[in-house]
Amino acid sequence: MSAETPVIRLAGVHKTYAQEGVEVRALRGIDLEVGAGEFVAIMGASGSGKSTLMHILGCLDLPDSGGYWLNGEDVMRLHADALAAVRNRDIGFVFQSFNLLSRTTALDNVEMPLIYAGVGREARHRRASAMLERMGLGDRLQHLPSQLSGGQQQRVALARALVTRPALLLADEPTGNLDSVTTRDILRVLDELNQRDGLTIVLITHEPDVAAHARRRLSMCDGRLET
Repeated sequence: MSAETPVIRLAGVHKTYAQEGVEVRALRGIDLEVGAGEFVAIMGASGSGKSTLMHILGCLDLPDSGGYWLNGEDVMRLHADALAAVRNRDIGFVFQSFNLLSRTTALDNVEMPLIYAGVGREARHRRASAMLERMGLGDRLQHLPSQLSGGQQQRVALARALVTRPALLLADEPTGNLDSVTTRDILRVLDELNQRDGLTIVLITHEPDVAAHARRRLSMCDGRLET
């Protein structure tokens, strides 16, 4: 990827759903570019289309029309297996609900994407342990999610998202289930990942104080993106 190639480029993206027999136009001609190393927040009310946009950015869904290029690769031309490989290799996901496997240790949760990537046991154990250490959880490797606080669970989720060394981190309301102190802690981690590591981050949030941590802030309304 050249220095000029954006990590994300959307051009004229439309998405329509059928909901209870009614056609819902979730996205109406979205154009967006996010360069390498940017930290972008997208805000919007419920039903504005931001979750649909996040699903498309994360290659969890495809537009009805328009184009999406990730690191210069035309996502619309990829078949299902290739899309899954892109999701696992190039994109890290963090969600409001953590999405950890409840009967699996922190270490095993973080190793999961490396298993799908075909990384050998010793290498994935080493990489997952190092990432948890970086998140301040070196003494929690063998703890189950139920034995961790909400903030610690989100740190495990962050470690899992980052262990494949993705080009892009998508964070969907990552502080929505956290108290104010823990929220500041998680945002500090995101700031460090962006500023020190140069990680490209797209953050979905409805909270202005959370969005304020981003270097660029966008708003969604009725399926349209506003600067």
